[in-house]
Amino acid sequence: EREREKRALDQAKFELQTKERELQKLQRDLELWESELKAKTSQIDALHKEAQEVLKRAVQELERVAEMTKEEARNLILKKAQDELKIEIAKMAKEMEEEALKDVERKAKKLLLTTLYRIAPEQTSEYTLVTVNLKSEEDKGKIIGKEGRNIRYFEELTGVDVIIDDTPEVVNISSFDPVRREKARQTLERLISQGKINQQTISEVYYQVEKEFDLIIAEAGENAAIEALVPDLHPELIKILGRLKFRTSYAQNVLSHSVEVANIAAILASELGANVKVARRAGLLHDIGKAINIPTDEPHAVLGARIARMYGESEEVAHAIEAHHNDVEPQTLEALIVSIADAISASRPGARKESYELFIQRLRKLEEIASSFEGVEKAYVIQAGRQILVFVRPDQISDEETFLLSKEIAKKIEQELTYPGHIKVNVIRKVVGQEIAK
Repeated sequence: EREREKRALDQAKFELQTKERELQKLQRDLELWESELKAKTSQIDALHKEAQEVLKRAVQELERVAEMTKEEARNLILKKAQDELKIEIAKMAKEMEEEALKDVERKAKKLLLTTLYRIAPEQTSEYTLVTVNLKSEEDKGKIIGKEGRNIRYFEELTGVDVIIDDTPEVVNISSFDPVRREKARQTLERLISQGKINQQTISEVYYQVEKEFDLIIAEAGENAAIEALVPDLHPELIKILGRLKFRTSYAQNVLSHSVEVANIAAILASELGANVKVARRAGLLHDIGKAINIPTDEPHAVLGARIARMYGESEEVAHAIEAHHNDVEPQTLEALIVSIADAISASRPGARKESYELFIQRLRKLEEIASSFEGVEKAYVIQAGRQILVFVRPDQISDEETFLLSKEIAKKIEQELTYPGHIKVNVIRKVVGQEIAK
């Protein structure tokens, strides 16, 4: 028992001695760390004193060289720091602005892509040619008539070019003027349906079509308003809108374009929190100024706004119409939306064909030149602009004067237009004697 106690005591003594040695080692380490800390503290104090001396000498030197007081030197240093800070703030502001613009651009592109995806329009360009189907090949002979009298009279009356080729049971009507082309198409289809074609029936049917054309225009306007979801339009506005069915801009049908602009504007207004009804209504009516055939120096946007106000449209709608080409500074979000929607519809791929529009402008200019001469009753461009028919009043132009007039028209065309190839000018003077045998 004593032996066991003795071993336990020896073990405890050994552990105590070990702990004592460890404690002594920690004490020596602590003394060493304390010594090093004092040395470093002394070094820091020395450096601090040295820095104070350097700063003091620098301030004294600055005062000596610049003849400044301590306060003036302090203000100079502060001003320099402020200037540097302003530069840094300006850089940060520019970076933030650029980042914000990039973010806005990304969101704008996303919005426009979403809008275009939602409208998913089918684009059909307007061309100068329409096809009329015949019942049989015999109809071609009836249309041409004896010695070509019927076809010549039809072309003279309607102002279009009738193209008859080897294609079976088909006749083409060509004209750059969509109103003439549509009237001629309806006239020819009715004549074919009746089966009797001569100069008298051609006149009767054509003038009947002209009388009914107002109804066609009104129906086109109503259908466009329904498609664009724009209710309660004034009846006269509907008629004016319907006329756009027969107008084109860079081969894009203006009425179809107007409906498309209305739908695009509505989507954009919905996304941007604007007035959807105003945007949609102004989008549909934005080009009505193009339907008015009156001499005026007013841009079509300003004229369209005047017409809209005349027929009871709100000031918000009228302003969006007149501002869509920046003829008037846009003052509302809806006005900007209509302008953007118009640009989207006009500029998307396949919507317009500039060369076509330039071609149409040249054909119209040909007719204007010919019609500008005294004694001219009508002028029609045919054969895709290679020939022009000029009908004169027989009581004002003699047979001899027709030859002189053709030369004068040709000379003016050469002076004012640039065109490929040649243009044949035909001046026609016709006197018809008529009497009824009783």
